[in-house]
Amino acid sequence: MEINRDEFEESIVNIGRVTKVVKGGRRFRFTALVVVGNKNGQVGYGYGKAKEVPDAIKKAVDNAFKNISTVSIKGTTIAHDIEEKFNGSRIIMRPASEGTGLIAGGAMRPVLELAGFQDILTKSIGSNNPGTVVRATINALDRLKG
Repeated sequence: MEINRDEFEESIVNIGRVTKVVKGGRRFRFTALVVVGNKNGQVGYGYGKAKEVPDAIKKAVDNAFKNISTVSIKGTTIAHDIEEKFNGSRIIMRPASEGTGLIAGGAMRPVLELAGFQDILTKSIGSNNPGTVVRATINALDRLKG
């Protein structure tokens, strides 16, 4: 399946600064967590690390295109309730009636927006580490039958 990168949007979920202490002082590196999606059922996430922020974002975007998965959208919402756990993060997603809007916070919101959902109720419990919340959300969307 050929992916046309032009129809995908990207969203930066998190940028972190990591430090390595060496004899001469501190060495900084940057990590980036990025979500890409075409708002039509295809979404992916990627993680990149580099000495400069733009390089880390570019690596994360390239990685995200390698991890694209197709999710099923029923109208503007999901087909059924689903609960998913990944490491310390637990998420709950419920279908919502049309006009409710996207009720999601933190790292779940960009994933669901870029996947193409408009009406959905979500709750994130436990760890709010962006990496684990994004992974749990995508794993849940992959498990949806619909």
